[in-house]
Amino acid sequence: MNTTAATPHTPSDPGRAARFVATQSLLTLDARHPFAAKSLIDAQDMHRTVMSGFLGWVEEGSPDARSQMGILSTWTVDLRQARLNLVVQSSVPADWSGMPRGALAEAPQTLTVDRTFRIGDRVDFRTVVNPVRSLPPAPGSPPKTRGVRVPHTRPEHVRTWFSHRLQPSGEPAVAPNGVTRIGADADTERLALRMLPRISSPAPHKGLRIARAEIKGTLTVTDPKALVTALTQGIGHARAYSCGLILVR
Repeated sequence: MNTTAATPHTPSDPGRAARFVATQSLLTLDARHPFAAKSLIDAQDMHRTVMSGFLGWVEEGSPDARSQMGILSTWTVDLRQARLNLVVQSSVPADWSGMPRGALAEAPQTLTVDRTFRIGDRVDFRTVVNPVRSLPPAPGSPPKTRGVRVPHTRPEHVRTWFSHRLQPSGEPAVAPNGVTRIGADADTERLALRMLPRISSPAPHKGLRIARAEIKGTLTVTDPKALVTALTQGIGHARAYSCGLILVR
């Protein structure tokens, strides 16, 4: 996929336009089928389900296979209709022929997204994110000790988390505190936020617990190149576990 590399942007050179190209798969699964049911209750199994459509593109066991193929995903579940709706975005075509027939409520749909964004464009968006903040190591910790990621659990805190990633006109793509911005601005008071259930995984991933929040609203493009980077790479943490994909229309 032809994308622009993520490089620091200055207010004087935001780029007038940038092109976003990707393929998206739309999967509708029967949530009562064991294959889909396991993916719903085990975040690691959902990751395997997503990655199962891309066998052979990179060497088996590659530690960065997902990022090499530009794979991002997001899902919703309709419990009343027993439908698991999965969207998978990638830079290479997917092949879902290995998925159990009984697990699919409908045939997979694929589409090619080829869109050029310009400064001032307004787009509706939806994203599910893993909103966390990092606490510094305790005093006296050994050198290079990592801080602890703490999830935000209240909508107002998620709103603030997302606002730090917005990019007002004339601002650089990387904030002074190092946060990568998304190349677009928004009225944060008009965003729709919803806290979602946490997802987790049993042994051997007992420590895997991912907080999630859904954000919907309208973006105004301020830096097309930075926006294409955000759409291609996703935002925030837990991108291997169906967080960070920004869907626009």
